Amino acid sequence: MALSFNDVKGLIQFDNVSPKLYDEVANATALCIANSDEIRDANKSTQLRKYYDEFCMWEQKIKQDESKYVEYLPLIKMINAKVAYANGRKLVDRNFVDLMRHCLSQLTEDKESFKRCKYFFEAFMGFYKMHKPK
Repeated sequence: MALSFNDVKGLIQFDNVSPKLYDEVANATALCIANSDEIRDANKSTQLRKYYDEFCMWEQKIKQDESKYVEYLPLIKMINAKVAYANGRKLVDRNFVDLMRHCLSQLTEDKESFKRCKYFFEAFMGFYKMHKPK
């Protein structure tokens, strides 16, 4: 039986980063999302890449003016709504929705939380491509 997101959820913590977060935990998370069969043809890497690209866009905006991070935070968390919309269109499954909700819920007014979230998603995407190639 494949792992579900709930099996790895507790390991994804951005306030107290484990040395395993960007390696073993990201790999296990990618494996459970890649093996999810809730919606046929959901979670294509090109679809998930859109969310990683959005993290990169926000990272650039934050670098341009770090004082605006708190102002950007509600807009960053709006990624949850975009993922929910994609789920409604059956482009991503519930496990991916839960992953994004869990990660974004840990963003605080400390911009380091965003950096850790973005790094986790970057590592996740690398492993995801390995577990679910085209």
